[in-house]
Amino acid sequence: HIDCGILGTKYVMHALTEHGRADVAFRIATQTTYPSWGHWIAQGATTLWESWDGINSRNHIMFGDVGAWFYKALAGINPDPEHPGFKHTIIRPQPVGDLRWASAEHHSMYGTIRSSWKKEHGRFTLRVEIPVNTDATVHIPATGPETVQESDRLASKAEGVRFLRVEDGHCVYAVDSGKYSFTV
Repeated sequence: HIDCGILGTKYVMHALTEHGRADVAFRIATQTTYPSWGHWIAQGATTLWESWDGINSRNHIMFGDVGAWFYKALAGINPDPEHPGFKHTIIRPQPVGDLRWASAEHHSMYGTIRSSWKKEHGRFTLRVEIPVNTDATVHIPATGPETVQESDRLASKAEGVRFLRVEDGHCVYAVDSGKYSFTV
């Protein structure tokens, strides 16, 4: 259970994910026993509460950073600290637990960044949209570049896509602006 107060709650989900434990963060985010976000939902919550027990405000952002975690970890839309303002985006979705799909978009100053993925029939599909005049680094959960396709062709041979490396169970690609559909 998460019970580290409002200051720790802001960081724990991100810290777990950054250290390879998105699975633990997902279990925390989806449990339904007290104290948890799922417990709020089981109590009929449709907003974020100020406290786990719900005796204070029932429309408060105190434990709200889980929403940012949905974007950054589940959908995988991340800013690049070296290129502020999403001039360069890092797409690194975390397909964890029994989650079968995730989808999100971010309206940056350059345009809309989209990331959506699904697991279906033993295949992982990631659809990405990168705005004009920007680029991205895309992490695909795959063991090697020979297993990754983009729009029904080997990803490393697709226009606007360059294979960079294999890292932590992901094939990493540089992509130009555009729409891409990766499958493994």
